[in-house]
Amino acid sequence: MPKAKSGTGKKPAPAPFSTSKTSKVVKNPLFESKPKNFGIGQDIQPQRDLTRFVKWPEYVRLQRQKVILHQRLKVPPAIAQFSHTLDKNTATQLFKLLNKYRPETKQEKKARLDTEAKAVAEGKADEKKDKKPLFVKYGLNHCVALIESKKANLVIIAHDVDPIELVVFLPALCRKMGVPYVIVKSKARLGTVVHKKTAAVLTLQDVKSEDQKELATIVSAAKLNYNDKAEELRRTWGGGLRGNKSTEKLRRRAKAAGNTAAAAAAGKL
Repeated sequence: MPKAKSGTGKKPAPAPFSTSKTSKVVKNPLFESKPKNFGIGQDIQPQRDLTRFVKWPEYVRLQRQKVILHQRLKVPPAIAQFSHTLDKNTATQLFKLLNKYRPETKQEKKARLDTEAKAVAEGKADEKKDKKPLFVKYGLNHCVALIESKKANLVIIAHDVDPIELVVFLPALCRKMGVPYVIVKSKARLGTVVHKKTAAVLTLQDVKSEDQKELATIVSAAKLNYNDKAEELRRTWGGGLRGNKSTEKLRRRAKAAGNTAAAAAAGKL
């Protein structure tokens, strides 16, 4: 059998996208790369977010712990009802109405009395007395008296009053007297309406004829969300929410036992 001639075969095709030989890059000797060393006394550490490691002031820690504690512990219905606040749109509408009836400041009162005194001195005093001005009423005792005498058209209670015992009886009193009430955020926001730092409760007694329709809308929303839901709010407990770590631990335990996480959590509670 004749031998095959060597080197007679065709040359194989070059591989597609083959990399051509790259020439060696010449580095500039003036710029030498030095890896950073973050040891003690060496290179400066990069900036990091150290929020978790900040030692916050005690009052900040206390208010944060209080919020978490309210979520973890089971809260009785009388206190839990204060977490059901008015929705944002209705609250915005309510505060727009309240701002129209802000009580006068000390400076405004002084200016009014000065004007009246000058008029009396000049003998130009008006014989007929003006009608009682329409203002938002504030002060816990004053508001309670208005509710008990059924003179209040709408009661606005802050959700974060401390101690809560100051206002915890007000929803029940309003329901008993048939006065519509709402719970809003927050006592500082109520305070700005009456030129104070905070206000626990405000009362709207009478409004001008052009604002009657707006007040009626808010009153109907108050009755729907609070007065008519008395029985539901009386039975609804609050709190009992677990943290991420505890939830994950229960989930794993339930998975190992072949139960659902909800069943395990219910057993724990």
